[in-house]
Amino acid sequence: MIILIPGYQPDGKLPQLVGDLLAADPRLLVLVVDDGSGPRFGTVFDDARHAGATVIGYPHNRGKGQALKTGFGYAERHHPGEGVVCADSDGQHAVPDILRVAARLRGTGGSTRWTGSTMVLGERAFDGDVPVRSRLGNALTRILFRLAAGVRLQDTQTGLRGYPAAMLPWLQSVRGDRYEYELNLLLQAGQAGHRIDSIPISTIYLTGNSSSHFRPLVDSARIYAPLLAFSLSSLAAFGIDLAAFVVLGLLTDSLLLAVVGARVLSSSVNFLANRRLVFAEGRHRPLSAAALRYFTLVVALLAANYAGIFLLTDAGVPEVAAKVFTEAALFITSFTVQKRFLSGRGAAPTLRVPRPALPRGSGTEAGPVPRAVPAPEAVPTFTTVPPPAAPRGRRVA
Repeated sequence: MIILIPGYQPDGKLPQLVGDLLAADPRLLVLVVDDGSGPRFGTVFDDARHAGATVIGYPHNRGKGQALKTGFGYAERHHPGEGVVCADSDGQHAVPDILRVAARLRGTGGSTRWTGSTMVLGERAFDGDVPVRSRLGNALTRILFRLAAGVRLQDTQTGLRGYPAAMLPWLQSVRGDRYEYELNLLLQAGQAGHRIDSIPISTIYLTGNSSSHFRPLVDSARIYAPLLAFSLSSLAAFGIDLAAFVVLGLLTDSLLLAVVGARVLSSSVNFLANRRLVFAEGRHRPLSAAALRYFTLVVALLAANYAGIFLLTDAGVPEVAAKVFTEAALFITSFTVQKRFLSGRGAAPTLRVPRPALPRGSGTEAGPVPRAVPAPEAVPTFTTVPPPAAPRGRRVA
């Protein structure tokens, strides 16, 4: 089992974490990625290496997402068949929790019951003394993620995650270099055939989370970009739809013709915008196939839209108000289905798997799983710092 720790300008908690992990389980291999911290932090990484970690890195900061991808690539090349547990370098993940995620990964990662693989999240309860920005940020992301993916997660921003070896090629193909990367993994897991399991972990924030390099405005924009882009695209299409609905209603005096004509115009604009800008990863799918899927959805939503407006207007609600209310009610359904149809990655939902009791003992990982061909997105070249000779008897679990 590999413990992957990305680090950007870390402090003394990093070598302490490495030492504590190896003291708790000498069979682990701890892999630290220096995300371009600079010469001033060389001593910290030297201390982590002396504590028993393998340290790799590159000279310039690329972001947490890229650091994780670099670690996944190294693990796949040098330790094929090994699962990876990711933990943060700032002391916010307790060693017992890291080991529990590793134990759960051993129990689920090699299962043949599912066509994909299962990632394991260490979910915080956000109880106790939690910084306001962290509490509010996670609450907002949790709500938006549930609306977008239809999956209830307690902690979408946790950095403590376990991935089986079979998932490593896919992990390197998902877009994102910084904090948005980990949310992208959750959003795209279902379409890639992967599932999500979780265990509760401690909520630890040290000195008000002052060691975090998260930039509230810039990184939040990156995290919420997919949903925001879809919202803007849908808002523009809604404006076109509403204007056409009013004009056609005045010209034809027919609710059916107004609804259908407005939807044909607005949906065509919405389809092209979403395909090119929002779900760009799906542009490899032929236009005709994507259009067929999309307009099948349009027909279904159109029927629901007409029925909703008809029922509301029949109850005495003004037509424009009835349309606005109906469109808002159908927004999330449209986002979820369009993301699946236009991304072209299959329709497997991201389902939470049942939480079995933690396996007793250390357990063993399943044998190597046939690898998928990774997507063409390149992992950057990095400099490997040769680690010291491992203590006698140490091996990868």
